[in-house]
Amino acid sequence: MLNAIIALVAIGAVLGVLLGLAQLYLVVEEDNRVTEVIAMLPGANCGGCGFPGCQGFANALVDGEATQVSLCGVCNQETREAIVKYLNETPGPNSETLKVTL
Repeated sequence: MLNAIIALVAIGAVLGVLLGLAQLYLVVEEDNRVTEVIAMLPGANCGGCGFPGCQGFANALVDGEATQVSLCGVCNQETREAIVKYLNETPGPNSETLKVTL
C-alpha cells in the first residue's frame, strides 16, 4: 500500500512539473488591440458588417480580414476615425501596425 502512495505522489510531482514547464513555453499572447476596438464599437452586435457581432468585427480588423471600418453601419464618423487612428498607430505583439481605412 505504501508503494502505491509513493508511486502516485511521484507521478503527480512529475506531471505537475511538466504542466509548469508547458505553461512557460506554450503561452499564446493575446492582442490587446481587440479589446480596445471592441470597447470603441457601439456594441449593437447587429451583424451588418458581415461578421458575427462587434467582437467578430474587431477580431477581423485586427487579424487583417477586414480593412474598412466603414463596414460598421452603426458607428458614427467620429468613432470610425478613432478606430482607424488607433489601429494605424498602435503596434501589436509582433510590433507591427495595421493599415485600415474608413
